[in-house]
Amino acid sequence: MERPRIDLNADLGEEITDDEALLAVVTSANVACGYHAGSREVMRVVCAEAARLGVVLGAQVSYDDRANFGRVELDVSYAELREHVADQVGQLAEIAAAEGTAVRYVKPHGALYHRVLDDEEQARAVLDGSGQLPVLGMPGALLRLAEAAGRAVFREGFPDRGYTPDGRLLPRSAPGALVEDADGVVAQALALAGRVDSVCLHGDSPGAVGHAHAVRRSLEASGFELRPFAG
Repeated sequence: MERPRIDLNADLGEEITDDEALLAVVTSANVACGYHAGSREVMRVVCAEAARLGVVLGAQVSYDDRANFGRVELDVSYAELREHVADQVGQLAEIAAAEGTAVRYVKPHGALYHRVLDDEEQARAVLDGSGQLPVLGMPGALLRLAEAAGRAVFREGFPDRGYTPDGRLLPRSAPGALVEDADGVVAQALALAGRVDSVCLHGDSPGAVGHAHAVRRSLEASGFELRPFAG
């Protein structure tokens, strides 16, 4: 009998994460493209190691807001956001190609991630700026519009974040927003695994590397095959 498959992804290239250690555990990497964090050199190092290990790369696109780590919602025009997304995807694609790999999907970061759950104009800007790349995210406007356009979509869940009753992530300022103990992270990962295509661990969370190892071990022990959803 074929084992069920699940992907394990993490946010990398943000200059506050142990990229090398996480790349040894995850199957997909959401790479910061310089707008909320990272740089061309950081992208190059992540791409090179991902290529060596067979980790699939995704462009983690953001508002142009390094001062706030992309976590503040911005009212930007469709045209400006589309161009910013295209620039981020293009930069990462160029660097990835030079390192012998490619960008296989797109995922918004931070405030943009949450905005495009409801804002169709900004969701269209993300889609139109990212070509035909598959899209990773939570159910909402972005995935709905991507599916309608014939794009491949993949759903993810967050073992290290708290959820509201309607299935959205709790604001980071709310009590219970961060799940920080390893047992809690593992339990939530196992609960999510049968319902999503990928589970995401935030690279900037305390204990991220240890949590990633614990989640991977638990998923494999529960019969899941760890495998990238794209590529």
